[in-house]
Amino acid sequence: MDLTLFVVGLVKVVLGGLVAALGIGLSMRGLGRLLDSHPVEELRQGNVAAGLVHATSLVSLGLLVQHALKATSDAVDLAVQNPPVSAMSVLQLLGLALVHVGLSLAVGVAVLALGVRLFDKMTPGIEELAEVRKGNIAAALLLCAFLLVIALLTAPGLQAALNGLIPFPQLPTGMLRAPA
Repeated sequence: MDLTLFVVGLVKVVLGGLVAALGIGLSMRGLGRLLDSHPVEELRQGNVAAGLVHATSLVSLGLLVQHALKATSDAVDLAVQNPPVSAMSVLQLLGLALVHVGLSLAVGVAVLALGVRLFDKMTPGIEELAEVRKGNIAAALLLCAFLLVIALLTAPGLQAALNGLIPFPQLPTGMLRAPA
């Protein structure tokens, strides 16, 4: 049994849970403001259309942010596998990982908000957000698909841009290199 690997795995689980909770909070608050609705109130009223859009925004944000967690996880794995690991380097890596994940959450919410605005501009004559607030499931489904496509197509770019913030350790010559 490798105790270090076990502890690192537990830290990754906790970090993933914390990022998920923060992401859910940001997404619900940000999209709620954009839609001029309150997700909890929409749930109480049984607005399926708004529920679909809020749920899709959460999935879309997860698609965008998962790469930030993967890059952080890879950097931690490389640091642990290449001793010596000092307490200062671990703290530095954790601090930079928090900045990395926080920035990816903020960019993810901004990308989704811009996606909603772009969708609204692409369909003149229809006020989609008002239709979603009224419970129009057809408008919600189309907006949901748009959010998912935006997330899927922008995630690789976000991943590439944010990977530069993670301090991947230098590997000896001849070993695999960290992603660029």
